[in-house]
Amino acid sequence: MPDRAPQPVERRLPSEESRQLIGLVRDIVSKEIAPRAAEEEEAGHFPREVFTLLSGSGLLALPYDSAFGGGDQPYEVYLQVLEELAAARLTVGLGVSVHSLACHALANFGTGRQRDAHLPAMLTGGLLGAYCLSEPASGSDAASLRTKAVRDGDDWVLTGTKAWITHGGVADFCTVLARTGVEGPRGITAFLVPGDAEGLGAALPEKKMGMKGSPTAQLHFDGVRIGDDRRIGDEGQGFAIALSALDSGRLGIAACAVGVAQAALDEAVGYATGRRQFGRPVADFQGLRFMLADMATGIEAGRALYLEAARLRDAGQPFSRQAAMAKLFCTDVAMRVTTDAVQVLGGYGYTLDFPVERLMREAKVLQIVEGTNQIQRMVIARHLAGPESR
Repeated sequence: MPDRAPQPVERRLPSEESRQLIGLVRDIVSKEIAPRAAEEEEAGHFPREVFTLLSGSGLLALPYDSAFGGGDQPYEVYLQVLEELAAARLTVGLGVSVHSLACHALANFGTGRQRDAHLPAMLTGGLLGAYCLSEPASGSDAASLRTKAVRDGDDWVLTGTKAWITHGGVADFCTVLARTGVEGPRGITAFLVPGDAEGLGAALPEKKMGMKGSPTAQLHFDGVRIGDDRRIGDEGQGFAIALSALDSGRLGIAACAVGVAQAALDEAVGYATGRRQFGRPVADFQGLRFMLADMATGIEAGRALYLEAARLRDAGQPFSRQAAMAKLFCTDVAMRVTTDAVQVLGGYGYTLDFPVERLMREAKVLQIVEGTNQIQRMVIARHLAGPESR
């Protein structure tokens, strides 16, 4: 049996424009991202130049309104772009997803004047965003956040610490959720904070088992002063804004997970069809063939699930339950597929000479970010059975 080179994913896209868009993404991936991914991840290099290129190419603005520099692309298309980017390098795919998440509040809840003033630069001006919700003592229980924003005349003064912030220390702007009122979700407000604001500082990046090229750090707000014109939405509306963003962001994580899993499957198939043992390709052995079949089936099912949720979103229909399902299923599939890919490659899979060990380490974080998979199960169950009894 001859070696089998990875084949591009066959995508059902809604327009000729979207087909050309995927072609552009694949060209950028093959020339600018994939060739350096392994080396730069091992070195912990953050590819800011890649994000600058993506911004200039309109790929940081795909799901947003063209009136502000966006790409007017449906989520069905945007997510498939994320999948292509994540398959090449998760630092890039997840980074684009986080940037889109950081733009969501202003794009969907900001005033016309706010959008005119800030959104074009955020979408196509080479800027990179961060989303600041989690804190050292409030991760899954986000409504208990402690960072405060206190009114001082026409300004707000922010004090507190945010944790696990992707792009922490390198972001040009931050969407920040802070407490402005009572305890609980009704006392939270959203703000747009410049990355170079006086009093805003970053801790050293976390030392992580994967995604070493993507800086994750605590951000410290030490009396950061911003004008009321940077408050997004009404006072006390912040938690609802955050949940709205997370529904969309979870679809981004699902797409990234499918991309990571697809990359691992491609490596496993290529290795299994080329490696010979006992006088024949190891892909001839039924036990391994069944592993590959199960890996491919999980990937196809995950892709179908996130695309169905995206089509609901594009149609203006509720999609929160489906987003949680997609995030849960796709990230669990990615963990299983990448682990199996290491097994297919045997001892080689455990070495840095092949990318599957990196993909396995990266898949793990996708089960944690933007709501752990245990939280996703809680969300799904609430849709099915109603809120838990108190």
